[in-house]
Amino acid sequence: VQLQASGGGLVQAGGSLRLSCAASGGTFSRFAMGWFRQAPGEEREFVARITWSGTNTHYTDSVKGRFTISRDNAKNTVSLQMNSLKLEDTAVYYCAAQRDPTQWDYWGQGTQVTVSS
Repeated sequence: VQLQASGGGLVQAGGSLRLSCAASGGTFSRFAMGWFRQAPGEEREFVARITWSGTNTHYTDSVKGRFTISRDNAKNTVSLQMNSLKLEDTAVYYCAAQRDPTQWDYWGQGTQVTVSS
């Protein structure tokens, strides 16, 4: 499975961005999908996850109420709508695919999100 993330950029604090991740080479609807991020000098951290059906979502506390993960199984895409962005949201964002709930099997290349004051 290949994952291609896009949509990153520079945005002012309080603004919005929408990240997208396109999947190819596998049966997309069999995978739970997620977004992670890594800030400079920090470890990669979980941001959001959506089940294969899109029925259930899960977010890290710091983005709850501001970020929304969604998927379109017909288009093999997963998105992350990010609103009310804060300086601390600055990071490289990665999408990932999960078959086994105990691990993330595939990773995209990352897209940079920079929030400025």
